Parts: sequence; structure tokens; C-alpha cells
Amino acid sequence: MKALGEFEVWFVTGSQDLYGEETLHQVAENSGKIAAALDAAGSIPVQVVWKPVVKNAEAILATCIEAGATDKCVGVIAWMHTFSPAKMWIAGLQALSKPLLHLHTQFNRDLPWAEIDMDFMNLNQAAHGDREFAHIEARLGLRRKVVSGYWQDAAVQDRIGSWSRAACGLHEARHLKLARFGDNMRNVAVTDGDKVSAQMQFGVTVNGFSIGDLSDAVRAVAAAKVDELVAEYEAAYDIVPSLRAGGANREALREAARIEVALREFMIEGGFGAITDTFENLDGLKQLPGIAAQRLMADGFGFGAEGDWKTAVMVRVVKVMARGLSGGTSFMEDYTYDLDPAGPKVLGAHMLEVCPSISDDRVSCEIHPLSIGGRSDPVRLVFDAGTGPAIVVALMDMGDRFRILADEIDLVKPDAPMVKLPVGRAVWKPRPDFATATESWLMAGGSHHTVLSRAVGAEAIADFAEMAGCEFLLIGAGTTAGGFKKELHWNEAYYHLARGLR
Repeated sequence: MKALGEFEVWFVTGSQDLYGEETLHQVAENSGKIAAALDAAGSIPVQVVWKPVVKNAEAILATCIEAGATDKCVGVIAWMHTFSPAKMWIAGLQALSKPLLHLHTQFNRDLPWAEIDMDFMNLNQAAHGDREFAHIEARLGLRRKVVSGYWQDAAVQDRIGSWSRAACGLHEARHLKLARFGDNMRNVAVTDGDKVSAQMQFGVTVNGFSIGDLSDAVRAVAAAKVDELVAEYEAAYDIVPSLRAGGANREALREAARIEVALREFMIEGGFGAITDTFENLDGLKQLPGIAAQRLMADGFGFGAEGDWKTAVMVRVVKVMARGLSGGTSFMEDYTYDLDPAGPKVLGAHMLEVCPSISDDRVSCEIHPLSIGGRSDPVRLVFDAGTGPAIVVALMDMGDRFRILADEIDLVKPDAPMVKLPVGRAVWKPRPDFATATESWLMAGGSHHTVLSRAVGAEAIADFAEMAGCEFLLIGAGTTAGGFKKELHWNEAYYHLARGLR
């Protein structure tokens, strides 16, 4: 079963009636073989569904409308096997409401140098037909992905797979409901934003609830459900002695389980894929949800602390995009630095709510005091993140637009055990280097809350931003502070002009 096998990407091949039945039969056969190979590719997590060759404007329009009306279709791959006059595509492309990938390939890899004739040229002219198609895409100003190369090459299939994951992320955003317990915390700017604009651009709906709605549900949880979940904790984690049966804090573990049961049931019954809370509003709860938030994230739900609904949305979207991939994805916060000139590092963590999916080791279930929130000591999972390449992503409301900012990073082991820091932790070196990365992040107004993913790379995030019509900025190996600042200025000019033209 494919990781995102409930979704489809349609493979649509363009041609025209000019070439005759024999040629069109060969076009259909060849395009069917390409679609089948892409469907079988392990790096493409969705079903690739071949659609009959479109040869006129009516068929193109009907296919594009059908794609938009089919919920499980998350995107369309278009390829011109022969020449397909692009004026036929105008109405269909204008009606297409799903992400578009233009695959620039050809059925044969090699030219039959000694045998090539005009029949072969008429059949295999993607170099010709794709340029015609690309012209109308550009003329219409369509947001789209272009992938060029031979369809059997792993690199081509990998890029199609990454794009299809982004398309699934957009599908999730368009259907996502978020439950927000409490409002934005204190006077923090970056965690707030325009929820109406977010719904218009991404499709997500942000729903506000009183913490009393949750605390009532917590008190109603049956003891048997608590027993069952505590047993699950004991099987999955290393439980510290005070939380074990007969331990001094056993009831705190049961209370944490009671909160998780209630929160999970609330989200499932309400159809919510993401959640936020805040330690300023815990009325009726005995402890701040720690292990509950961590385990919900581990199961694919989005989470944002302190009312940060935008980060919760991105956690959920990236979780969906990453389905079937190893490495994990988590809510994260840049907390403090190690400024050793030999190699500065970032220490990322949060009070409680870091997802254990980013760890490669068995984690510990512990209880420790929390100096804020005014409640009992919360139960949480404690661990270090695994090592290797990763990415941190932030979604910000810039007032006139949303901005997605990403930095490619390398997760590393801590220089020494952090025995007095009882939270989920990650240590990384940002690319291209500490100074350039942090200066660029600050120039872009990047949030302190992020999504950290070891599973999804920058290309998929960029594809998602393109599909959603959202500004995207990447800090990576080739970034310079001066070049990044120029990109910010260019983007300001572009979005200012785009607003004026609406």
C-alpha cells in the first residue's frame, strides 16, 4: 500500500487529431506505460492514474473540471507526447483547480540514429509540444511545477514524488479544521495572525474553544480508559520510578493519560487535525498537556503551543506530506545557542511539546516541575533528536501576505548529556553557517516557533508554497546575507505590484 495511496494524481497526455488513428493509438499506449511506471515507483506515494489522451478543447476542459470535482485527485501531471496546439488548453487550464506538474520527457530515452525518419519525429516530439504547452502556461500566469528528464530516471521520479507529497499537503490544508483552546498568549506578535486570510489562502478553518470544553471532557473520562492508556505508556516508554505503580507521582501519570484520552476523543469527534493550547488558560486542568500533545503529534496531528495556530497548521501539513517517510516531524522552537567559534549550534526545545518521532531511541517518560502555568507538575517525554539533515520551517503572517521561511540544517549530537533539561531536545548546525542563517532568518521576520522535519526536504515545502500562492524563502548552502536581503527587497516589490493589479 502506498503511503498516501488514498490520493490520486492524474496523468494527462496531450495530442491532436492531426496525426491519424495509428499514431494516436501509439501515443495512448506509450503514455499508459509511463503512467504505470510512475504509479509503480516507490518514491511516488500516491496513485498515478492514466487518463485518456486529450485531443481537443472539449476533452481538455472536461478532464480539468473532472479533476477539480474529484476530491481524491490532488494534482494533474501534463505531458505533450506530440504537438498539442495550446489554444485548445486555455479553457481547461483556467478551470483547473488542482496543482499542475508539467513533465518534460519523451517515451524513448535514446534516438535511433540510423533508423530515425519523419514518422518517428511526428510521434516523438515532446521537445516541440512541451514548449508550446509551456508557453500557454506562462501566458496564463499559472502556478505549476516543471520537471524535466527521462521518466524512468530515479531523480525525475523522486521530484514527482516530492511534488505529489506537497499536493497532498495542500489537500490537507484545504480540509483542515484546527481546535484552538484559548487565544493568542500574552502580547506575542508572530504567533498571531489573520485567520480569515489563512482560510482564504490555504483553506484551513480555525475554531476557538474554551478550555472548559476540554476540562469537562477530562472529568468524564472513564477509569478503564485511563488504565488502558497507562498500560500503553508502560509498554512504549521508560517510565521513571516515581510514575510507576506505587510511585509518589503515579496519579500525575493517570491525570496525564486522562487529559490525552479526552483531548484525542475531542479531536476525533470534531474532525480536527490540529490543536493549540496556552499555559495562560488552564482553568479546570490539573496540568499542562505535555505527553498528550507529544503523542498526538506522533500520531500525525498538528500542534502549536501558546495559541500558535499557524505553526500547528504547518505541523499537520508536513506530517501528511511526510507519511511513509522515516525521520519524523515536530513542533520546535529555537531556544538558545552554543557559540563555540569552532562550530556554533542551535539548541531547539520547548517546555514540553516536542514530538518523539524525531528521536531514533527509546524515550523516557518523566515528571518535573514547570515554573509557569500555575498547575501541577506535568508529565512529558524526554529524549534527544536523531542526527542528520533536516529542515526547520516557519509560517508567518506579514500583514499583506503569508510567508513560508525554511532553513536547511544538520542535526548533531549534543556535546554532552543534558541531564538537567528534561524535555525533548534537538541540536543543529544551520546552513550555510550560523551567522548567515540567523541573520537571514531575522531579516525575514522568521518565527521562533517552527516545524522541524527530518523526513521532508526543502523542495516539497517550496512546491507547497507555490501551490498555495504563498511567498517562499529558503536559507541553505548557497545563501549569502547580501543575496538574501536582495531577495527580500525583490519580493516586497513583487507583492506590492501584485496587490495593485488585483
